[in-house]
Amino acid sequence: MTRRSIHGKASTGLPSPVEAWIDRYKHDGGLRRFVVYFAFALILVTFSIILHDDGFLSSSNLLNIGRQAAPIAVMAVGMAFALAAREIDLSVGSVVALSSLVAAEMVGNYGFLIGVLVALAASVLVGLVNGLITVKVRIPSFLVTLGMLGIISGIARNWNDLQSLPIRNDRFSGLFGAGGLGPVSSLLIWIIVVGGLGHFALHHLRWGRHVLSTGADRDAANAVGINTARVKISALVASATAAGFAGVLLAGRLSIGRHDLGEDYLLTVIAAVVIGGTNLFGGRASVIGAVTGALIMAMLNNGLILMGLEVADQRIARGVIIILAVALSMREAKES
Repeated sequence: MTRRSIHGKASTGLPSPVEAWIDRYKHDGGLRRFVVYFAFALILVTFSIILHDDGFLSSSNLLNIGRQAAPIAVMAVGMAFALAAREIDLSVGSVVALSSLVAAEMVGNYGFLIGVLVALAASVLVGLVNGLITVKVRIPSFLVTLGMLGIISGIARNWNDLQSLPIRNDRFSGLFGAGGLGPVSSLLIWIIVVGGLGHFALHHLRWGRHVLSTGADRDAANAVGINTARVKISALVASATAAGFAGVLLAGRLSIGRHDLGEDYLLTVIAAVVIGGTNLFGGRASVIGAVTGALIMAMLNNGLILMGLEVADQRIARGVIIILAVALSMREAKES
């Protein structure tokens, strides 16, 4: 039997902490938030059976999947904040390339620490420009970051006349890609570090709550004193910074900076974030889900390659996943 609360909602008669947990559970997407983990397990088991004789479960192949997933996972963490704030960043792929080139240039001249800091500073600057134009000029972030994609891509292509910049610094390569802690690749460690920081920021910092509130209802967030303009700018800065760090990881793994690094990552990153439980229309995000989504995308690519399918087939698979994920987000938006 239910009763009416003072706010006019039907009460279940359960203790208020239990009702609060149920409300939060429903707001977070209910059982749907676990779909990404079920999907991960299902794909892992399926490929393990189908590709048993091709070494899918070998330690070297699983490590390769983790390495492939690392830059996508890092970018997905940043993109999750942008989408949660009801914005989108289409410039992330070009930021990866720019960051790798800046890192390669600076590491060669000033050492690995300066190289990483300058590469991240350049990424922050891109995110800040994206955010300021979006908020102050009131141009949708879709258009702003699409334009920035072209600008940054052009800068990257002109950086060294389409030539790669080699990185000859063992400390940089070991820390950001080629090295590891025992059998564990440094790239996997960075996935855990960035994912953990993102999860903490989203759920345990006031800023994370403000991002979710701004994406869910900007007018209501403004009404309670949240500076939603600043929140949106900071979310786009977070996205660009994560993309910049992904560029550093790719530069460390490959020991080069190149104008086309990250060029094809945008669709994969969006797919990873959305299937991970982040609402494409703002107000809800899951950093752990985004990281899991990145692992799913890397596992799909790896499995399709082992099955002998071409790059075109991988693109088709990613496209189908994005359509399904967006359809699910639209359905959730209508139901909320």
